[in-house]
Amino acid sequence: MDTSGSKLPIYAAIAANLAIAAAKFIAASFSGSSAMISEGIHSLVDTGNGGLLLLGIHKSKKPADDNHPFGNGKELYFWSLIVAILIFSIGGGMSFYKGISHIADPAPLTDPFWSYIVLGLAFLFEGSALFFALKNFKKQKGKNSYWKAIKLSKDPGSFAVILEDAGALVGLVIAGAGLFLGHYFEDARYDAYASVLIGLLLAVIALILAIESKGLLIGEGANQEMSSSILKIVHADEAVEKAKKPLTMYFGPHNVFLAIDIRFKKNQSSLDIEKAVCRLEKDIRHSHPIVKRIFIETSSFTEQKNTE
Repeated sequence: MDTSGSKLPIYAAIAANLAIAAAKFIAASFSGSSAMISEGIHSLVDTGNGGLLLLGIHKSKKPADDNHPFGNGKELYFWSLIVAILIFSIGGGMSFYKGISHIADPAPLTDPFWSYIVLGLAFLFEGSALFFALKNFKKQKGKNSYWKAIKLSKDPGSFAVILEDAGALVGLVIAGAGLFLGHYFEDARYDAYASVLIGLLLAVIALILAIESKGLLIGEGANQEMSSSILKIVHADEAVEKAKKPLTMYFGPHNVFLAIDIRFKKNQSSLDIEKAVCRLEKDIRHSHPIVKRIFIETSSFTEQKNTE
């Protein structure tokens, strides 16, 4: 299994965001709305972010070589961190700045008709993109809630799109509210307040994505359920006396490295231990296909070698 399943919602999000960004900027030019400009920036950043995630997926599939003996799976985690930085700096920063500047010097609002039309269409397209992303993500979330599944997911190509699309919908509601209140009270500052809130929203999304990407980039291990399952498989083998806690690390969404120290029972030949190691590797991979590389430290084997 690879990360190719993550590409479909990304392609959908890129297509939707590019069209919506153009429409928002056009509407902002007619209405003078700072919130609409912020939303246009938001969609434009999301478009670029989708491209970076696709780049990360492409680079992560490069085969292992001498410089990267464990493969290039962490490329995806690096580019998802770059996406988080861009959301925070460009999306959040520019929206916040635009809102603050318009609070200090409110721009007169003009006819909001086209802004409402664009917001409505954008909500429809963003909602469709989010529905598609959630439907795709449902295959891997299992019985967990969507939020818990996002926290547990090791595939930024899936959860980054969900976070961006969900944030886009909330941002559209904020922009619409700011636009409405600004015209209702004839005070353009409400629209500027909406722009500030959109900036803060993007900053929160960026922070969540950065935290998730950082954990994977610096070497996040498998969850307790998988570790316990692997230990149970090892202890169930007739040749094993005891084993230490498995050490694991994700080198990609579907690529786990496993190292485990096993003490085999005494009075076994080197051939018996070699067969046991092969048997354990086969059983572990059968139960957990994402475990691609297994390193087993055979303690008693070393002791036997020293006494012979």
